[in-house]
Amino acid sequence: VQLVESGGGLVQPGGSLRLPCAASGFTFSSYSMSWYRQAPGKERELVAGITGAGGTTKYADSVKGRFNIPRDDAKNTVYLQMNSLKPEDTAVYYCSVHTRYDYWGQGTQVTVSS
Repeated sequence: VQLVESGGGLVQPGGSLRLPCAASGFTFSSYSMSWYRQAPGKERELVAGITGAGGTTKYADSVKGRFNIPRDDAKNTVYLQMNSLKPEDTAVYYCSVHTRYDYWGQGTQVTVSS
């Protein structure tokens, strides 16, 4: 299993970013996918998740209405669309899947600052 995140960077408050996570090594469409984040000095937290096939989504209260987690099963890719970004969204963002084990990508840094 391999998960590769990209798309992070520096963005001003109120801006948007889209983070792709390219997956391989498993039947992507069959599995739920998740995005987590970890800010300095804080524990890793679940940001958003989407089920396989049915596409049911869930979001942390802190990002509801601002973030979206679409998936493209033809491209084996899940995205995190982040809008109306706030400084408190600054963190390393990780893509994750649970098959037989938990797998994580290497993470991508998102910094929201003016």
